[in-house]
Amino acid sequence: MAHFYRDPVSMTSFLEGWIKEELETTASAGGLVGLNGGVDSAVVAALLRRTCGRDNMLALIMPCHNPSDDERLARLFASDLDIPIKKVDLSEVCDMLANGIEVSCGKLSDDARTGIIPRLRMSTLYSVAHNRNYLVFGEGNKDDLYCGRFTKYGDVGVDMLPLGDLLTGEVAALARYLGIPDEIIAKPRSGDSTDSGELSYDDLDRFIATGDAEENMANRIKEAYENSQHKRNPVPIAAIPHNF
Repeated sequence: MAHFYRDPVSMTSFLEGWIKEELETTASAGGLVGLNGGVDSAVVAALLRRTCGRDNMLALIMPCHNPSDDERLARLFASDLDIPIKKVDLSEVCDMLANGIEVSCGKLSDDARTGIIPRLRMSTLYSVAHNRNYLVFGEGNKDDLYCGRFTKYGDVGVDMLPLGDLLTGEVAALARYLGIPDEIIAKPRSGDSTDSGELSYDDLDRFIATGDAEENMANRIKEAYENSQHKRNPVPIAAIPHNF
């Protein structure tokens, strides 16, 4: 484990206390997270299970033309850690919405179509959470937030981001400590392959933690940060001057 990664035992203890405090402060009955077969959502679900108990948390599987292996891994994890799950298939409603938009407004780009999915999931999570007086917990980690690897008003459209200050390697360390199956921890992430032209999570971890990177890589990371700044900023408000 890299020297700049923090201790997973201490981080787990801190996050459990943080989650309990946030639930108490908001008078919420429990927590809800979307489960997608990846390590980040699994870690959040495991933390909620430990903090809230089985009766006061829920993991929601929301397939939308996903590979079937995603659901298999999500169910494997939930079974191993005795996490309650429900499934809401969004494939049909996503297609209906996208097709309806195209009929009225013209063909959607691939990116525009893809962006519908996390926003539908956000709406689904909040509908279920509202019914149970739960908070919605997101899975975004520090690397993804730093580089803008999220959909605005989609996968970070949540109440809480417990992993928001954790590097990718730290999330993996937490997963091992929490007993998440190795198959989920080892599942490739979209930015793991340097052949894809994306920034690798190893490079991101090192740069964010230490500022260390070869010049070209550092410039690419800084550019990604600057280009995604609008996603992290609050919504701009046109402040009318008092003497208007």
